[in-house]
Amino acid sequence: MTTSRIEALEKMLQSRPADSRLLFGLALEYLNAGDRNEGVAKLRAYLAVADDEGNAWGRLGAVLREMGRADEARAAYTHGVEQALRHGHPTLAAELREVLDGWDG
Repeated sequence: MTTSRIEALEKMLQSRPADSRLLFGLALEYLNAGDRNEGVAKLRAYLAVADDEGNAWGRLGAVLREMGRADEARAAYTHGVEQALRHGHPTLAAELREVLDGWDG
């Protein structure tokens, strides 16, 4: 089922390349399918064009951390905190900060 969703989103993205929501959805589908590399690539593509409020930065940080890319993960979480605060989401900022404060490697 995930493969068909990925194919559908890829097709929609071809006709609407400026739709950042499609990039975000596609990133999540790749991650759900276990394709971390493509999921990270799509999250980065989304973040390059969208004014994310912190959620995608947190997701990127979590995946990068799982992949053992600690420096990149910390940077993503830090951006997430900044964006969440900028957009008035203190609870999300606190959750992302908690991950950073409890970092064990």
